[in-house]
Amino acid sequence: MDSAIEDRGSRRDRAVAALRELGADRLLVTDLVNVRYLSGFTGSNGAVVLSADGAASLVTDGRYRDQAAVQSPDFDVHVAPSLLGPAAALAPAERWAVETHVLTVEQHDVLVEQLDHEPVPSGRLVEGLREVKDAGEVELLRQACAISVEALEQTWAGPLVGRTEREVAIRLERLMVDLGAEAAAFDTICAAGENSAIPHHSPTDRVLAAGDLLKIDFGARVGGYHADCTRTVVLGRAAGWQREIHAAVRQAQALGVDGLRVDATPAQIDAAVRADLDASGWLDRFTTGLGHGVGLQIHEDPFFGPARTGRLVHRTVLTMEPGVYLVGRGGVRIEDTVCVTPGHPEVLTPAPTDLLEIG
Repeated sequence: MDSAIEDRGSRRDRAVAALRELGADRLLVTDLVNVRYLSGFTGSNGAVVLSADGAASLVTDGRYRDQAAVQSPDFDVHVAPSLLGPAAALAPAERWAVETHVLTVEQHDVLVEQLDHEPVPSGRLVEGLREVKDAGEVELLRQACAISVEALEQTWAGPLVGRTEREVAIRLERLMVDLGAEAAAFDTICAAGENSAIPHHSPTDRVLAAGDLLKIDFGARVGGYHADCTRTVVLGRAAGWQREIHAAVRQAQALGVDGLRVDATPAQIDAAVRADLDASGWLDRFTTGLGHGVGLQIHEDPFFGPARTGRLVHRTVLTMEPGVYLVGRGGVRIEDTVCVTPGHPEVLTPAPTDLLEIG
């Protein structure tokens, strides 16, 4: 059997087990990312129905008949002009669980008309399963991260001074595709000088100059899985204040990465990194989140924060991305994609984190 189908079978088994715990007979999955996770289907219109007895159906429209048969050969494919009516018609008298965080009010009303009862919320059932990657997912993330690091190294080879932020971002994205990515994981952030203090700056025609901090936040996408990496360098010789904030961020980021171990909690790690930045005097200039899960989406569960519950387990993949942002002057962020393992965390984006002075 194809290994991807085996992985999906394991995912379905876990989803069915969670469905039984809900006390429901059927699970309707309408979030397209969750549909892909369970079935492999990548079309723009589809829904998955899982039964507590293990049966699995995929509903889509006529545009995707052949695609669904190829991508989801282990699913019973139903083709219809609309999704919810045919999905509900599979077993209208049974107890259904639905993704209420995804359904619109109109879609919910359609379901209620089709079913003999009010469906129950499934919660973030599938998103919870996606927090822990299987071996195939981790391998796709490794490939995406390896492409990203190689593209960054070629970008650092320059020339950089005299180019615009937009030119550097476009070149980096082109390199990732040339190296085997299906696309960039997200719109590349390339921020020079004072723009590096803007956490999610969009590249402009601002020309890179000697003395600038240059922050690049980027990643490749492979097989639907996203890499996420940020490095900050100096163009030419670094000033004292640039060295100071870079050293503070690098130390905090290394502490955070080391904390990504089995049984650690996101809240504990968040507190430790913030305490380190506080000790170095820069906590008030750390204005973004510490990191997030990454996989089929660039931002997915789990997230860091003082109120986050739960513990990390083997094959949870997250980013670790503290930063210091000095408005009007410049900022530093260092970010890695990291896989939690039984031992030391596996950094999937092993580009140097020391302060590089490049041309």
